[in-house]
Amino acid sequence: MPWTTIQVEKLDNFFIKGESTSERTITYSQAILEATDQSLERDPRVFVLGEGIDDPSGVFGTTKGLQEKYGKERVFDTPISENSLTGIASGAAMAGLRPIFIHSRMDFLIISLDQLVNHACKWSYMFGGKVKVPLVVRTVSARGWGSGAQHSQCVQGMLMNVPGLKIAAPATPYDAKGLLVSSIIDNGPVLFVEHRWLYKTIGNVPEPLYSIPFGKGIIRKEGGDITIVAVSWMVVEALKAAEKLAECNISAEVIDLRTIKPIDEEIIFSSLKKTGALLVADTGWKSGGVASEISAVVSEKAFHLLKRPVVRVCCPDAPTPASDILEKAYYPDSDTICKEAVRLLKGGDSVG
Repeated sequence: MPWTTIQVEKLDNFFIKGESTSERTITYSQAILEATDQSLERDPRVFVLGEGIDDPSGVFGTTKGLQEKYGKERVFDTPISENSLTGIASGAAMAGLRPIFIHSRMDFLIISLDQLVNHACKWSYMFGGKVKVPLVVRTVSARGWGSGAQHSQCVQGMLMNVPGLKIAAPATPYDAKGLLVSSIIDNGPVLFVEHRWLYKTIGNVPEPLYSIPFGKGIIRKEGGDITIVAVSWMVVEALKAAEKLAECNISAEVIDLRTIKPIDEEIIFSSLKKTGALLVADTGWKSGGVASEISAVVSEKAFHLLKRPVVRVCCPDAPTPASDILEKAYYPDSDTICKEAVRLLKGGDSVG
């Protein structure tokens, strides 16, 4: 099946619709399933392995029916042995296949860092580019159902430090399909981060196979007073916040980075030329994470564009609580973004 790169239109609202010329709407999970299905059909080198693939729910519906369609040789469940299986998937990639390895919980991706960081991400460099490692690691992150400190983490910021690894964090069904296709056809390892709360979101998604380039963010809402750079689920919260801020006569521009490695620096700098104020919203922790890296890049390359200090809206530097009440206090949302945006614009100190 042929694939093409499709230009994406910016969103007008937080219902995640109107991204393409397609009138067809499907869920985030269906978009991932469709991208996987079409890639399996198109390329016999593609196969899927991981935890819970053949369960009735099929990893939130993203692998449902694939084993029946393509057989157990190409779509199969694996033991809960993260490091070993990541090594097996990396070896298969080096041998010429294109594995999609699913870590159903990002927390336990940490167990596989030896294979991912010391092997998959280094072999191409160590062999002078003669070895390719076209490995996709899908991982499910974030909050849900009182999962607590060991089942609710977003560690994508930790892995931004690894040379040779690309990281995609799509926030819409359109991007989920297009970026997964880009990940599969890429010749290096890609970490594909899926926030649990995004699976049931709905958006316009074309049926034909298409790809979206890495390192190309998109403006979801235009504005002139403050730039909000958001990642993954925080794009949804940022769009909600932008509507609330409009009621306070604050015009917020919302940028969805789509990929956090590479980062689209130019789209951020271009927005800051208009606004002079930056708020970065991420699903992970504040210290040493995605928001910290973006803040550092702006401070290093675009400090002259800032009129106020950069603000980070992230999870506090503490383990995730299991209590529902404590969860609500722990996780930032649209109200948090609004509060910090107002504080920055109306009460923050100027840097210019």
